[in-house]
Amino acid sequence: MNLSHIEHIGIAVKSLDEAIPFWENMLGLKCYTIEEVKEQKVKTAFFQIGQSKIELLESTDPEGPIGKFIEKKGEGIHHLAIAVKHIQQNLTELEINGVQLIDKTPRKGAEGLDIAFIHPKATHGVLLELCENNNL
Repeated sequence: MNLSHIEHIGIAVKSLDEAIPFWENMLGLKCYTIEEVKEQKVKTAFFQIGQSKIELLESTDPEGPIGKFIEKKGEGIHHLAIAVKHIQQNLTELEINGVQLIDKTPRKGAEGLDIAFIHPKATHGVLLELCENNNL
């Protein structure tokens, strides 16, 4: 796999309005974008830290993945995202090697990235997201 860097850490929160002030006022970060990803039933807020980001995730539907996560586990780290090149090639290689995937083909995520998730059962409990930026 051609991994570049940690793209972002996704954190599930009940409310962006309540969570953003901590990251801005206490840590001095700037929320540079808020975006709704309707297909995933989520609103996101991003903060840049060096080459990586923090992504806050607020559910727009209690039946969406973030809504279900918060109901089951509460607020907290939801996933780790890694930047890759050639995401489809990486997914194919993982599948050939028996890795359990949530997404066998990439889909569009926040910030226009192509994304795909690897099942936590394959990664010893971590929901892993692969991200490729084809906008560069």
